[in-house]
Amino acid sequence: MFMGIQSDADHVISALTQSFSLRAAEHDENASFPFENIEALHQAGLLALPVPKELGGRGGGLTEAERTINRIAQGEPSTALVLAQQYLFLKHILASPTCPESLRDKIIRSAVTEGGLGNLLRVEPDLGTPFRGGMPATIARRADGGWRITGRKIYSTGIPALRWLAVWARTEDQTRTGSFIVPHDAKGVRVEETWNHLGMRASGSHDVILDDVFIPEDHAADLRAPQDWLAPDPAGTVWLTVLFTTVYDGIARAARDWLIHFLKTRAPSNLGAPLSTLPRMQEALGTIEALLYANRVLLQDITTRTDRGAVPTIGESFLMKFTVNANAIEAVAKAIEVTGNPGLSRDNPLQRHYRDVLCARVHSPQNDSILTGAGRAALGLTA
Repeated sequence: MFMGIQSDADHVISALTQSFSLRAAEHDENASFPFENIEALHQAGLLALPVPKELGGRGGGLTEAERTINRIAQGEPSTALVLAQQYLFLKHILASPTCPESLRDKIIRSAVTEGGLGNLLRVEPDLGTPFRGGMPATIARRADGGWRITGRKIYSTGIPALRWLAVWARTEDQTRTGSFIVPHDAKGVRVEETWNHLGMRASGSHDVILDDVFIPEDHAADLRAPQDWLAPDPAGTVWLTVLFTTVYDGIARAARDWLIHFLKTRAPSNLGAPLSTLPRMQEALGTIEALLYANRVLLQDITTRTDRGAVPTIGESFLMKFTVNANAIEAVAKAIEVTGNPGLSRDNPLQRHYRDVLCARVHSPQNDSILTGAGRAALGLTA
């Protein structure tokens, strides 16, 4: 029975991936948001995958979440990135020790029944990413019956379709920081369409301006003293690093698949045979296969261990992120190298895959932080 259910799920995800791939070039060209993809994910029951079954979700663990996002990324990676953010948002709400039950129920019910999307809006123009420390400039002020939020968030992935904005802010007296849940349709919320990047162009990662936005008292989802956020969170870290990283592994796999088709069908007249017959091309493809094999082993190992309760250390999660992202970028670069002009032609998807996979480098923590931390740990140095 389980195998039949799993097979049906695989079939649905494969069909979605194929469908999304047909529109990926258009969304990339126009930097248009893939609303139809998000609706299809909702209809397939995938937007609430990590929600426990007793609450109406699929009860999926990290292994299922990773494989789902990886396969969706092979079709349209911006959609997969929005999906990854949705899973992280839901895990944040479910895991918060201080989130009011009324708010948690409202958000989970929205995700299950309506496909309500959420994201953690943390990055700011001056602060950058909170991973490197510092207090947010976004302020939550006490008001009669609730809070008033003022600030600006950048790189708000999925904002054209988000219902819930988990805004990282500090209280006016700076004694607490945390997530304040702002409905997208709240008065004073405004979106500036600033996203004009080289890659992941369909992700709708625009700026969000919050101008004295009122939210009820119970929409303070997780407030803590600033120093309390410094405590290690291995479980949160592994979900964050895996779900972002697998998007870029999925992109590299799409590039690999295109390369295979190209090598089998491209037959220069001076060769009189497909490029796939050349040992040089076979070696290049073998190099890509080795990189992607290593990625799959790393992702499978870390997700399986997590779902079994053996959560990896934060250092392990960070090194996995560094390695898988580097392998994904190298794999697509190798495909570009051996295909030459056809690989860079805007008529083919390989150049899009390359632009998209380079975005792996921007997600926190960046490589310098990961490698410095790993080096200090190997030397037995503490903070």
